[in-house]
Amino acid sequence: MGAVKTKRMPRAVREQQMLDAAVEIFGQRGYMAASMDEIAELAGVSKPLVYLYLNSKEDLFTACIRREARALVDAVRSGVRTDLPADRQLWDGLLAFFAHTAAHPHAWSVVHLQARTHGETFAAEAAAMREEIVAFVTHLIAVAAREAHRDPDLPEREVAGLAEALVGAAESLAAWANATEGITARQSAATLMNFAWAGLGNLMEGHNWTPPA
Repeated sequence: MGAVKTKRMPRAVREQQMLDAAVEIFGQRGYMAASMDEIAELAGVSKPLVYLYLNSKEDLFTACIRREARALVDAVRSGVRTDLPADRQLWDGLLAFFAHTAAHPHAWSVVHLQARTHGETFAAEAAAMREEIVAFVTHLIAVAAREAHRDPDLPEREVAGLAEALVGAAESLAAWANATEGITARQSAATLMNFAWAGLGNLMEGHNWTPPA
């Protein structure tokens, strides 16, 4: 009976099972050390079937990066309510980011570490995801500036730089949190929020720090 169910499983469902298995193996062992035999075994299918559905190890890895990158971006976007104040939007976005990366550590390893270190094609997939998140954070910072109601004419480059810095800090903190026992997503989000908003809040108020001459 079980074999019949497996045979009749829709292709889309079967493919997602393969991707689930691949993300776990790639995340645990790394792209180079991961084998298609391991992935097929974990997915409960034959290796030829993995190749039939996903062509090659490279194509399988690319599909994993795309799926997990999209899931992360969607999680961050859906976690933010645009009708709330700017600081709450930023907090909710950070919390959604850290909650997702904590709940899916293998996926985060694939997107953040493996994709960036095994060739330009894979790195480009991860970079596209990062650019989308940076653009979203740039928008949140611009909204915060507008809401300050103190003519906070932040230059476009400064807003872009702040977004890049914030996303970079979030990526590093997520990697550290996933490797450190006992760190919750809420703690990570609060750490970065306290670090970032103290500075952003001052900027919104027009209190800029000026380097010495």
